[in-house]
Amino acid sequence: MRVKDSFHSAVDSLQHGKMRSALTMLGIVIGIASVIILMSIGQSAQDYILGQVQGIGSNLIFIIPGGTNNGRFQSPAASQGIIITSLVQNDVDALSREPSIDAVVPLVSGQADAVYGDNDLTVTYQGTTANFFPVRNFTIANGYPFTAADVTAFNHVAVIGSDLATTLFGKNMDPVGKDIRLKNTSFRVVGVLPAKGTGVGGVNQDDLVIVPITVAQSQMLGITYFNYVFASANSSYDISFVKSRIESVLEHDHGITTSSKDDFTIETQQDILSLLGSITSVLTLFLAAIASISLVVGGIGIMNIMLVSVVERTREIGLRKAVGATDRDILQQFLIESVMLTFLGGIIGIAVGAAVTALAWLVLSHVVAGGWTFEFPLSAVLIAVLVSTACGVAFGLYPARQAAKKSPIEALRYE
Repeated sequence: MRVKDSFHSAVDSLQHGKMRSALTMLGIVIGIASVIILMSIGQSAQDYILGQVQGIGSNLIFIIPGGTNNGRFQSPAASQGIIITSLVQNDVDALSREPSIDAVVPLVSGQADAVYGDNDLTVTYQGTTANFFPVRNFTIANGYPFTAADVTAFNHVAVIGSDLATTLFGKNMDPVGKDIRLKNTSFRVVGVLPAKGTGVGGVNQDDLVIVPITVAQSQMLGITYFNYVFASANSSYDISFVKSRIESVLEHDHGITTSSKDDFTIETQQDILSLLGSITSVLTLFLAAIASISLVVGGIGIMNIMLVSVVERTREIGLRKAVGATDRDILQQFLIESVMLTFLGGIIGIAVGAAVTALAWLVLSHVVAGGWTFEFPLSAVLIAVLVSTACGVAFGLYPARQAAKKSPIEALRYE
């Protein structure tokens, strides 16, 4: 029997039991759609996270108190409940004299209740210098950022996030010029940030309060050290060279003779992008692997249905063999039926996955600040088609072999 004839015979058989064929394909449809959805959303999440990091500036270098863990990036000491005081004003002054660095921005942070009238919200506040805004690419949606003079004069001024402005003042009141209380200290709001979403370190920048570092250190935290230091590399220098210069300056300033004893960690944006990219890729593949379990379940369902079909069509198999059909012809026919079921299920699953992904994008693009891109990776489509077809072959081969091995005489006697 020619492949063309086997194909037509398989189509006729599937059309004869439309409901059974549809239910058989359902497992594959769900499995393929799950893989498509998770891979698409995972890729979108990866692009969104990496985009947030890239948005802080390509020449930014992070200096964190505490040494590295065998040369690998580790979380800030403060997040581990450890207070390390290795970064101080002398370090900032020394780095400011380095020609390969355009700007050095120290930062301290804490948490407190921001209060206006009867409204309050627990927020993260950051104390920093006026250079923070251009170095971190922070624009002001309403008002203006505080200045270097405000920092020097210990002025109680603040720039707040967009969500915090709405929570404290409502949608119709202009926050600029109003006073808020933060840790029993009064601050005049001079600027409001645009919606920015979650930033580096998991801080919600829309609930953020930024104040002069002099006020934060002396009057709110009572410390003389810094939690972070940001350095903006001069574009005339390679970022790796600037990183090495920062290491040399700080080691000299701290009296360190070997890098293994460094009491600070230096990370560039590329280091963070590489780390985040690896993490999100692994998570996406892990989720896709979990979703693929449903493909195995769907494949087993196809095998069971095909085995039932073999039993139901025993007399048909015997009749075909009686008129000259070979074992190869019977194997070919049942295998084509199985592959067609899984292939069609894969195509439908791709369509369902694309539709759900588009719907998720519509929802998330309105919920997540900073934009959520629609990603539909072609690799997911290719994997879906190949896996669904492979399932058809793998789980259809056994029933097809069972059909091919039937004796024509015993098949014709089957009731």
